[in-house]
Amino acid sequence: MELKMREGYEGTGPGAITPDGCAVELYSRLPVGEEPAIIAAAVPEGARILELGSGVGRMTHGLLERGFTVTAVDESTDMLERVRGARTICSPIEELDLGETFDVVLLASFLVHTGNPEVRRGLLRTCTRHVTEDGCVLIQREGEDYHSNVPRERVDPSGFTVRIVSSEPVGDGVNSVRAEYEFPDAVWTQTFRARPLTKEQFEEALEEAGLRVDRYLTEDRIWVRAVPTGKAA
Repeated sequence: MELKMREGYEGTGPGAITPDGCAVELYSRLPVGEEPAIIAAAVPEGARILELGSGVGRMTHGLLERGFTVTAVDESTDMLERVRGARTICSPIEELDLGETFDVVLLASFLVHTGNPEVRRGLLRTCTRHVTEDGCVLIQREGEDYHSNVPRERVDPSGFTVRIVSSEPVGDGVNSVRAEYEFPDAVWTQTFRARPLTKEQFEEALEEAGLRVDRYLTEDRIWVRAVPTGKAA
């Protein structure tokens, strides 16, 4: 069944495009970065991880190599076809209910900043529903200048350029962001909606879902380790 694009999201470029505007081929090309190392340093060795929004497995594969057991969830079958070595589940994150819990739940890729507040509540409740009482939820936030330092670009050592071209308000505290990825042989664009959240707003959203910040894992506070409080609103 073909999935509809989410409202306010679109993508262009070669290959399959997911409902949130992500290009499968693009994400297969992007380097992994330091994320698996940040995650591994914050969780128990050999933990069972539920990765929400795994995409093609950029982080999944790095976590598997470090000895973790990963269940990878994404709403795109095209993305999940690229995942190797992990259990995969195709589902919108906000609707997921596996009836089991994990040592670690991972919500990366700035998904917590979705423009739709009901979807954000659903994402965080999915995290709470699937984490063990003594487990943790790792969340990746936007940088504090994500929407103000625009336009900007970065040339990756591997030979492509990523640009955040614009971030324009569209009402109700939500911005429409346009990103471009230029490779020597192809160009992809993604337009998506994001809600800037202050540290206080972010922590309030966690509290509503029955989570609290245990600690910020990086100096820029982009990576966060949260734990259950047992008091979801």
